Amino acid sequence: MEELVRFIVEKLVDDISGVTIESEEQDGVLVINVIAEKEQIGKIIGKQGRIAKAIRTIVRAGANKEKAKVSVEIIEK
Repeated sequence: MEELVRFIVEKLVDDISGVTIESEEQDGVLVINVIAEKEQIGKIIGKQGRIAKAIRTIVRAGANKEKAKVSVEIIEK
């Protein structure tokens, strides 16, 4: 799932070097943290959070196929 998020985010931002993607397990849920600089965060979230919602929907759909729970968090550096 982390690779899927990385692929999507790479296509959205201008400079991938300002973005870090980490994953960790919390209470049986895989949490994928997208940590980005302020200039890049708007491109990842989108207008009214539409792009962020779409990313979460895609990841959730992929996780359902694997019977897993995944959460995507977008954090500003």
